Amino acid sequence: MIERCDSADQPGWLSLRMALWPHCSREEHLADMESFVADPGRYVQFVAYAEPRLPVGFIEASLRSDYVNGTDSSPVAFIEGIYVVPANRRQGIAAQLVESITEWAMSRGCRELASDVLLENRLSQVVHEALGFRETERVVYFCKALR
Repeated sequence: MIERCDSADQPGWLSLRMALWPHCSREEHLADMESFVADPGRYVQFVAYAEPRLPVGFIEASLRSDYVNGTDSSPVAFIEGIYVVPANRRQGIAAQLVESITEWAMSRGCRELASDVLLENRLSQVVHEALGFRETERVVYFCKALR
């Protein structure tokens, strides 16, 4: 069962986010979650549940109107995060979550769905390819501190 998160209190959403992004504090996660649900025109998030209401995965996406690497249109729906609990992988949950985002994106006039993956995260790259994504480019970002 897939449910849209309309509240930061959505059962399991916080724990799944903390599993994907353990470097962020609980307070940072909650602040992000509150800002996402406060702007449903730009952000969407779904949680997947196994019976009975056991959270097993989530996905978050946004509408981006700035340039998105490898795309040709605007706005672009962009997957900001996707995670499935290891014990529940290879059961089609990620595909169902992406389908939920796809329907949302199309309802907003998007022609493309994009995502990114860290270069060293080969597992996520394989999953994205299996979900029908194609690699468009590889980028290394740089930053220089200014005085």
